[in-house]
Amino acid sequence: MAKTSWLERNKRKQKTVEKYAALRAELKAKGDYVGLTMLPRDASPTRLVNRCLVSGRRRAFMRRFKLSRITFRELASSGLIPGVTKSSW
Repeated sequence: MAKTSWLERNKRKQKTVEKYAALRAELKAKGDYVGLTMLPRDASPTRLVNRCLVSGRRRAFMRRFKLSRITFRELASSGLIPGVTKSSW
């Protein structure tokens, strides 16, 4: 499990991105790049980190399932992810 402080930091960044999304889009449409630099750094969506919904792990993240590889393997082996089967040949 990831540290709670990292998870909370990512949630705070997500709220900031949502708060400034309309303003960022407007400034980008106008081409006002000076105005964009005046916004907080965390208003940029590229500052967000993809994290596993179960464990909070950020490395080895699988976008399609929104899980880390470790959590994915555990859930898939248990049969809790529909449509995923273990392959063997």
